[in-house]
Amino acid sequence: MSTLNIILNNFIDVAILLFEFVGAIIIVIAGLKGVVGFIKKDPLMRLNLAKGLAFGLEFKLGSEILRTVVVREFSEMLIVGGIILLRAALTFLIHWEIRTEENHPEKEIKF
Repeated sequence: MSTLNIILNNFIDVAILLFEFVGAIIIVIAGLKGVVGFIKKDPLMRLNLAKGLAFGLEFKLGSEILRTVVVREFSEMLIVGGIILLRAALTFLIHWEIRTEENHPEKEIKF
């Protein structure tokens, strides 16, 4: 392995960990704000929670895309590809929920 390849792999590994960490922190903060909004009966709680989850998942998806750079075997590529598809589907569903919630705020579920 060349020195440049080792440097690139180390840089990608650090970037993956950083993106995973930032995504997890954003999701935890959004979840905590969601709980507080639920307790306060905030009508925008679902929308804010969905936006926070979508934002956090975008960081997690970015880390998986970076992970494809350092994959060595085809079986690893299949696993990473499956994870990317699942996270992309979750992100799509959450964005769809956000658009629906923003377009029809009068149909909020009362809790």
